[in-house]
Amino acid sequence: MPSASIALDRLNRRIVACARCPRLVAHREATAASPPRRYRGQTYWARPLAGFGDPRAELLLVGLAPAANGGNRTGRMFTGDESGNWLYRALWETGFANQPTSEHRDDGLALTRAYVTAAVHCAPPANKPTLDEIAACQPYLLEELALLDRLRVVVGLGRIGWQAYLRVRKAMGAAPPLARPEFGHGVETRFEDGVTLIACYHPSQQNTFTGKLTRPMLRAVFARARKILDSPAR
Repeated sequence: MPSASIALDRLNRRIVACARCPRLVAHREATAASPPRRYRGQTYWARPLAGFGDPRAELLLVGLAPAANGGNRTGRMFTGDESGNWLYRALWETGFANQPTSEHRDDGLALTRAYVTAAVHCAPPANKPTLDEIAACQPYLLEELALLDRLRVVVGLGRIGWQAYLRVRKAMGAAPPLARPEFGHGVETRFEDGVTLIACYHPSQQNTFTGKLTRPMLRAVFARARKILDSPAR
């Protein structure tokens, strides 16, 4: 049986080659063909984005989808935009990343004990995937969870990422939550198998520019994740 690393590489190659959702294919390619002035002359990735991180991860981050001029441009989750700047700095400050910046997919960024994925692997128009598009991507998240079999903490980045994890757990027939899940920044949901789901406001500019999410708030989520991981498994 292949190692988790090899199996994840195979899965990620299939994700990158995916063309299941015509609307998303059209949008990611149209954005690459006519980028904003500040990115003109750059070669866009313009394909689905694979998950990224440590194959032996104990912490999983589930986001919404790549940004049209962020990950869709650079080829890596949460890379090349302000959301990524906030996220990876918080991961670096709490010991999950080797550097605080994420500018392009060959910049040397590496994660330890953590893996990043999303509910949808292509950039959607207006950052709003349809329910059908979320459903089309769900099998990939199912496979990721099956391969990342050391997970103890999951952070749902935004309500859609949080809901995606709950749906996939149910589809897998995994142990149910100990109490009714509720979304709110920093709210924890514990499951009978020992996994903890932490809800987190998405580090989008809509949240960070308005102060709904601050750097200390984001850092605190990952500090809490590290505290759980560093404590004995229950």
